[in-house]
Amino acid sequence: MTRVVLSIGSNLGDRLARLQSVVDGLGEAVLAVSPVYETDPWGRMDQGPFLNAVVIADDPACDGQGWLRRAQEFERAAGRVRGERWGPRTLDIDLIACYGDTEEICREDNLTLPHPLAHLRAFVMIPWLAIEPDARLTVAGGPRAVAGLLAELEAADRDSVRLTQLTLKPKGKPPVERESEA
Repeated sequence: MTRVVLSIGSNLGDRLARLQSVVDGLGEAVLAVSPVYETDPWGRMDQGPFLNAVVIADDPACDGQGWLRRAQEFERAAGRVRGERWGPRTLDIDLIACYGDTEEICREDNLTLPHPLAHLRAFVMIPWLAIEPDARLTVAGGPRAVAGLLAELEAADRDSVRLTQLTLKPKGKPPVERESEA
């Protein structure tokens, strides 16, 4: 396995810096970084908005479990405490899909690939399509165009994902502007 699609999000503290920490941590493995979007919370609504982005990375040494370990290391470094489902997060990283020669299908206790809810989340699909317009994701029934899956969502879901002027930069690029602590 080499290529991964990661959805990254934060709604606590310096949200942008937390997202940038993932891009920085992946370093040369980063192939593409989406624009940054502000999104309404998903699942539990009584919390602040998230900043979300998608990162596509490549590392021939990582399979799905390797990418999961890396994601969890980034979350721990950002002070992530696992507790409430769909609650506030300093940093949340979801593995959306992993690809080698084909898309990895995984059903293990700690990892399901492709992500079982990705096709229901506009905050995943909109940033992903911004950097990979022809993206495909396996759902029940087989591989589907992400653009088609997004079109099936309610307009309110799509409208809850708002493009910002914030950007994430791969290592070696100029620094991004920072949010003030919230």
